[in-house]
Amino acid sequence: MTDVAVSPPPAKPSAFHELEVLWVRHWTDQLFSFAIARPEDFRFRSGEFVMIGLPGEAKDGSGGKPILRAYSIASPGWAEELEFLSIAVPDGPLTSRLVNIKPGDKVLMGKKPTGTLVLDALTGGERLWLIGTGTGLAPWLSVARDPDTYSRFKHVVVCHTVRHVADLAYRDFFTSGIHEDPLVGDEARAQLTYYPTVTREPFDTPDGERGGRITDRIKSGALFADLGVPAGFSPERDRVMLCGSMAMIKETGELLETFGMKEGSNAEPGDYVLERAFVG
Repeated sequence: MTDVAVSPPPAKPSAFHELEVLWVRHWTDQLFSFAIARPEDFRFRSGEFVMIGLPGEAKDGSGGKPILRAYSIASPGWAEELEFLSIAVPDGPLTSRLVNIKPGDKVLMGKKPTGTLVLDALTGGERLWLIGTGTGLAPWLSVARDPDTYSRFKHVVVCHTVRHVADLAYRDFFTSGIHEDPLVGDEARAQLTYYPTVTREPFDTPDGERGGRITDRIKSGALFADLGVPAGFSPERDRVMLCGSMAMIKETGELLETFGMKEGSNAEPGDYVLERAFVG
């Protein structure tokens, strides 16, 4: 019998990129940002999310099934690196390990970005409200740095609600740093307003006290009074994006419906959108 060389079957393409961590910033003991190298073939729309993870850890010390979670991409669609904002959940299978990553480490990233927190899911309007709690700020970092945002809307309001003042990640960026952005700096200076609120400790700004939940400030009218705009949301004028805690998204979505606003999607653009992948 003659030996015949047999070529091994081609390796099955991986569903994930394995990418190098470029930098890590710890805002608090639990809140951190990090960036990874962007693959040349990776394309996404500002506001989309992707799966991020680490290899699993089997009991025998070998690699196990990857542990993955959905993360909004905090970089705009044109950026050369991919930035993310995360909170470390105590005993969380992924984040309790992810919080310890360092530059040079590798993380896994899915190859298919998706999501509804994109401009394509909204009809035209005058004012865009980007309302987020906690790490729900991440997609607004993407949308607020996209030139298309300022072409489509005359006024952009970034609302960020957190428990403690220290949790206001990117506060300096939205207050002044974005004004130096080479693509949208001039537009952001003229068209973007940053509106932070804090729920569990006093928080005073040059424009007045900003305590309490964003939903309470909507219902009381304080949000609109502080900004000097007409009270309430108008289907003719306003468009809204929501990201963050399930409770905030549910309550705000219900409030928007009372103003006659309709939820949109990629298939059927509307007056407001939320990310159901995070809501459940």
